[in-house]
Amino acid sequence: MFRSRAKEEKAPTDKVPAADSKQPRDPQAPKGRPTPKRSEAQSQRRSVANTPTTRKDAAKRQREDRRQALDRQRQALATGDERYLPARDKGPVRRFARDWVDSRFNVAEFFLPLAVVILVLSVVRVGAIQSIALLLWLVVIVLIVLDAAFSGFRLKKRLAQRFPDQNTRGAVAYALMRSLQMRRLRLPKPQVKRGERP
Repeated sequence: MFRSRAKEEKAPTDKVPAADSKQPRDPQAPKGRPTPKRSEAQSQRRSVANTPTTRKDAAKRQREDRRQALDRQRQALATGDERYLPARDKGPVRRFARDWVDSRFNVAEFFLPLAVVILVLSVVRVGAIQSIALLLWLVVIVLIVLDAAFSGFRLKKRLAQRFPDQNTRGAVAYALMRSLQMRRLRLPKPQVKRGERP
C-alpha cells in the first residue's frame, strides 16, 4: 500500500515460464543422434521384450539355453557338424586326426573284447589255460604299445605335411585316445569308412 512504484518496476521480469520447456521441438532441428536402422530398432525392442524381469525367470531362461546348446552339441557329435562341436573336437586338424584314425584298424580298439576273453580264461581253474591268459595279456599290451607308437609317428608326419602352417599340438594324443575306443562308440561319429583315405 505504501510501496513505491520504483521498486516494482525494478523487480526482475525475465523469468522463463515453465511451459517453455514442454514446447514441441522444431521438426527441422537436429536431434543430436543418428536415426537407428529398422533392424536395430526391432532387435532392441525384441531384446527388451525378452529380458527376464525376475531372478527366477533369468535362471529358467539360462537353463533352457543350456539345454538347447547341449542338444545342438549332441546332434553335432552324431552328424559331425563343425559349428556346434565341443572346442576339443573343432578345427580341420582335429577332423583330419579323427578321419585318419577311423580309416584304419587299430589294435587298441579291440582291447575291451580281448580283455573280456582273457579274464574268462584266467578264471578257469586249469594251470595251462591260466598261463595262456597271462601270456595273452602280455602280447595284447605289447601290440597296443607298438601300434600306438607307429600310428603316432605316421600321423605326426602326415599332419606336418598337410598342415605346415597350423598348430597341430595335441592332435596326436587326441587321435591315440580316439583309437582306444571301439569304433561304434566313438564321438563324434566316424565320417569315413575303413580303408578310405582322409
